Amino acid sequence: MPAKKAPATAQKSASQSSRPARVAGNRPAVMRMKRIFDLLKKEDFPNCQRIADELETATKTIQRDINFMRDQLGLPIAYDPQEHGYFFTEPVHEFPTVQVTQGELLAFMVAHKAIEQYRGTPYHAQLETAFAKLLAPLEDMSGFLPTADIVSFKVAAPAATELEVVDRLSRAIADQIEVSFDYRKPGEAKPAPRRVNPLHLTHREGRWYLIGHDLDREGMRTYALGRIADVQLSSRWFERPANFCVDRYFAAALGVMNGTEHHRVCIRFSPLAADHVRDRFWHETQEFKELSGSRLELRLQLADLIEVERLILQWGGHAEAVEPPELRSRLAAAGRKIAAAHG
Repeated sequence: MPAKKAPATAQKSASQSSRPARVAGNRPAVMRMKRIFDLLKKEDFPNCQRIADELETATKTIQRDINFMRDQLGLPIAYDPQEHGYFFTEPVHEFPTVQVTQGELLAFMVAHKAIEQYRGTPYHAQLETAFAKLLAPLEDMSGFLPTADIVSFKVAAPAATELEVVDRLSRAIADQIEVSFDYRKPGEAKPAPRRVNPLHLTHREGRWYLIGHDLDREGMRTYALGRIADVQLSSRWFERPANFCVDRYFAAALGVMNGTEHHRVCIRFSPLAADHVRDRFWHETQEFKELSGSRLELRLQLADLIEVERLILQWGGHAEAVEPPELRSRLAAAGRKIAAAHG
């Protein structure tokens, strides 16, 4: 019997619903879909309720599976309102499989582990839900699904006070509302009040930061969320700058420190340090040059010297700042302080 042509009134099924929690005894997603495939091939127009009853699962689960089979696997499934059920609009012989390599699945697992750094923030639950939807249809389809013991991440969990700050600031950014808060600069004992138009939250160098326009200082600033306290949302709305781009904002920063200066930095590393430095990406402007004796030269163009100074100090005598002279002077002064403290 030839497959029935889709009627003009055929409608697509309802929008994909969120995945319900798996109940013990439920069939794996791929097994359900294969069973749905077999029922559709019988050409007796099964509907979600009938399929759900047969597979002993929820109708929303069946609806989600049908949506995936149609939209992601490319199966020609349509709904016939006269027959009150689904059918294939053209002949289909075999159930398609999702071709995913072991490397691609491992990449999924790495990305899934990486979202642990967002635990406790408003984004974590959404990311977990998204990954559940992405990985569910792959069960048993590839023959290999990485387990949790393959990769791991050690991330610093944000403090509870920092999570509250993230929540308030994310709402202010979304609604374009001016905020006020107390901010303690590094090395200062007491915080000072700030009035800011918040533009962006970023997680860099293992910490959360706010980028915003400081209204009293009339300029863009970066604030570490761990030093922000007593965030208050005002009733004043601001217009977000059309030209703001976070990548452009940090373009001249090694980490999070940027500015208006322009420094051409050159650092030479010993063979011990070179093996660790050459394998990392440091900055868009980086240039490596191999030197004699397995030494390495790194050149950068930066707007601030604080972070590159810290980088050189962490390597002790295994890194030397060649230029600029200002950086050499700062490192020499820092070295004298270290010697005096440990003398």
